[in-house]
Amino acid sequence: MAIARGYAATDASKPLTPFTFERREPNDDDVVIDIKYAGICHSDIHTVRNEWKNAVYPIVPGHEIAGVVKAVGSKVTKFKVGDHVGVGCFVDSCVGCATRDLDNEHYMPGLVQTYNDTDTLNGNARTQGGYSDSIVVKEGYVLSIPDNLPLDASAPLLCAGITLYSPLRRWGAGPGKKVAIVGMGGLGHMGVKLGAAMGADVTVLSQSLSKKEDGLKLGAKEYYATNDPETFKKLAVSFDLIICTVSAEIDWNAYLGLLKPKGSMVVVGAPENPIPVHAFSLIFGAKELSGSMIGSIKETQEMLDFCGEHDIVSEIETINIQQVNEAYERVLKSDVRYRFVIDMASLDA
Repeated sequence: MAIARGYAATDASKPLTPFTFERREPNDDDVVIDIKYAGICHSDIHTVRNEWKNAVYPIVPGHEIAGVVKAVGSKVTKFKVGDHVGVGCFVDSCVGCATRDLDNEHYMPGLVQTYNDTDTLNGNARTQGGYSDSIVVKEGYVLSIPDNLPLDASAPLLCAGITLYSPLRRWGAGPGKKVAIVGMGGLGHMGVKLGAAMGADVTVLSQSLSKKEDGLKLGAKEYYATNDPETFKKLAVSFDLIICTVSAEIDWNAYLGLLKPKGSMVVVGAPENPIPVHAFSLIFGAKELSGSMIGSIKETQEMLDFCGEHDIVSEIETINIQQVNEAYERVLKSDVRYRFVIDMASLDA
């Protein structure tokens, strides 16, 4: 087995520290990837701090992985050495289930997450993620990153990008549609870029106007502060689609009041507490409250190709791996515009 280097969490209350571990030997259908960059997702923080009560330590986080193919198995046909590739939130799924659906595989049983999960291909060892120098992944779960996109700013597309692309596509964002993005963070700013590129009329609903200039520059036509009660009066019954990217407590009924009849509000953030919604907020207007989670491999590749065609990447701040713990604290303070990306070459520093 190959030795990999990275940073891991060994306890919910301790900082991430240098960690050496084994990657499995590649099979005939595997791709070996030199990881160049890894994005920091808020779910990384939730996981390593055991806020979702599912952590099994040690954990090497990271599911926004961008790198270069180092080697391929004899049966690999889609990739060759030197290709720019990515790995997202999962690295395997059930291939024999009666319910298998390649368009919705991320919602099906048998999904194997990129980290903090059971690696059935490696003797049920734990999967370890992208805060490391290399990874071995089955060909079918490796994604092609268009050559015109920089690898560092492409890394967040593997989670933040697909998390917004999927609901925008599913709920028909495009010309003639008014779309509101709630929150202007790592997820929200991707919603602005992608929604605008699809031709939708995009509005940002953020707690304050502190990022208004950025929002308008990235493609939003309007930008409103939700801490102003007049916002909800002015924008009542305005939107075909609202995508909520925040995990903070909000007045769900007030936001549903911003939808047009038969409009949809889609949740991609993960609030800690149950969502309180009055039935009449949905009944009057035949409105819809739904959820969405990442996307299938097929849809993620579609997203990457779309981003390549429109020159869309994430707005990033690149850091060295030694700054990861500081970056976590800054994420919690919303002190990043808009996604931290770790330069894995810094492991050699």
